[in-house]
Amino acid sequence: MKVKWETYNPEWIIEIAKEQIPEEIKIIENLKHCVKCFKESKAYYYFVYSDNPNEPNSDWQFDENIILHSKKNGEIVLDILKGKKIGGIEFLNRI
Repeated sequence: MKVKWETYNPEWIIEIAKEQIPEEIKIIENLKHCVKCFKESKAYYYFVYSDNPNEPNSDWQFDENIILHSKKNGEIVLDILKGKKIGGIEFLNRI
């Protein structure tokens, strides 16, 4: 599958994370690296290529979900990968 990566500005989600999960320093730092995304749909943006998820040698090694709340975007689910990398973001109000 050919993936089209687009420029992304994570500043808004970084500010929300600083307010809602200030103890998750590594996640907040890694959000700063989310400057390219692949928009699977209007509800889900990937920041890490997800081919063969959770398989050996895949970049996508899922660890946990974190839910944040945005006044503008509603509930947001962060897919957190091993090493606290940000795999993607899901906008629940867009589903």
